[in-house]
Amino acid sequence: MDNSLKVTTMDTKEIWKDTLEIIKISVSSAIFKTWFGQTHIVSLNDLGERLSVEIGCPTNFSKNTIETRYFGLVQDSLNKVINKKCDIVFIVKQNPDKEKVISEINAGLFSDYSKDENLMEIFKKARVRPHFSFENFAVSGSNQMAHAAAEAVSRSLGSAYNPLFIWGGVGVGKTHLMVAVGVYALKNKSDLKVLFCTGEDFTNDIVEGIRNKTTQNFRDKYRKLDLLLIDDIQFIAGKDAVQEEFFHTFNAVTSAGGQIILTSDRPPSEISKLEERLKSRFEAGLIVDIAPPDFELRCAITMIKAQEKGLKLEMDQVQMIAGNADSARKIEGYLIKLMTQVNLKKVGNITQEIIESVIDKGLDANGSAVKKNPTEIIDAITKYYQIKKRDLLGSSRARPLARPRQILMYLLRTELGIPLQEVGRIAGRDHTTVMHAVEKVTQLASSDVNIREDMSKIKMGI
Repeated sequence: MDNSLKVTTMDTKEIWKDTLEIIKISVSSAIFKTWFGQTHIVSLNDLGERLSVEIGCPTNFSKNTIETRYFGLVQDSLNKVINKKCDIVFIVKQNPDKEKVISEINAGLFSDYSKDENLMEIFKKARVRPHFSFENFAVSGSNQMAHAAAEAVSRSLGSAYNPLFIWGGVGVGKTHLMVAVGVYALKNKSDLKVLFCTGEDFTNDIVEGIRNKTTQNFRDKYRKLDLLLIDDIQFIAGKDAVQEEFFHTFNAVTSAGGQIILTSDRPPSEISKLEERLKSRFEAGLIVDIAPPDFELRCAITMIKAQEKGLKLEMDQVQMIAGNADSARKIEGYLIKLMTQVNLKKVGNITQEIIESVIDKGLDANGSAVKKNPTEIIDAITKYYQIKKRDLLGSSRARPLARPRQILMYLLRTELGIPLQEVGRIAGRDHTTVMHAVEKVTQLASSDVNIREDMSKIKMGI
């Protein structure tokens, strides 16, 4: 009897579909969509005791990422589905059923609550944004612990970690993660009393209550909550009356079994003028930090936010945006400008040129136009590369000076928005050389990890 595996085209599709279902359990939905969304089995050959499997990836970058990070996961998942040892090889090959695969994966990935009017009204009353959900949150090493903690809290309000204190820099996803707990809680139990506010909102409410002698209304609003979400809690530091009221609000909510989640730009121990009794209570829960997103996570964030805005981007375009943005807010800023360009020009397909024109405008971590001094950028580059200013701006074409000079022209153009001719005047080059430098570094930022690290450190020194 012949027990060799007879595989048809349909079999390979079913095998890969089942394999992806196993992989999906092991990674976040956003990471799954980013790296596995367009993969497929190219060929599957029976070698007797083992199988040889070629897996197609849409780009060289996605191939290298999956091969480096998820090789074992893919191999183990395939072994389970086929029940036979597999030797796998990743190659760059587009999926012929690309559109169908993407639509299947997207189904259920981005939850649409807008059709449920009652739920939308509940979200509005709680002041939570429904698109800030766990489904729309991209997970990587930089935020994995915070994500796991938030999910644990959402499943067991008031008992898992109370309070949960999430801190980190601008645009790393603190607010998104905190609000996701509220979205999850209300979706599963709509009668919960949930409220999101900022530290400034809380301060304004107590000031208004004192001024208008309506303090009891303030207390009724905050102290009877099942879930209190406060963004930028550091804002209350140094305000004695506000800290006093928050201390009693904190005790009232937690003692009644309610959950509190707080975010800040620094840990409790580093918040100046925060009362010790508040620091003590914050530190009694779980404190987790979120680091700036790495390149892979920024790719996932770009894809998620692009889909939210209805923008169709190819993977190389996603990589270009992610390579030139160091925060989620900067990515958001680029995509908003991209939407504006697309609408103004009424283009059907987004081109590389349009994306490059958007990146050229330069945004800070908040997605706003950057205002810096050219001298600061020059000094940061000479310090980082340990070269002299006259060499950087001089006529020498020596190899050790070429890349720093290109990065200088790139940063002057993208970070400051300086016209090409002016950049050329500063760098001692003509405008065509500047154009070439900007294009070169833009491309390198999306593919060369060393260039990304160099530019990140240079920007930190500006």
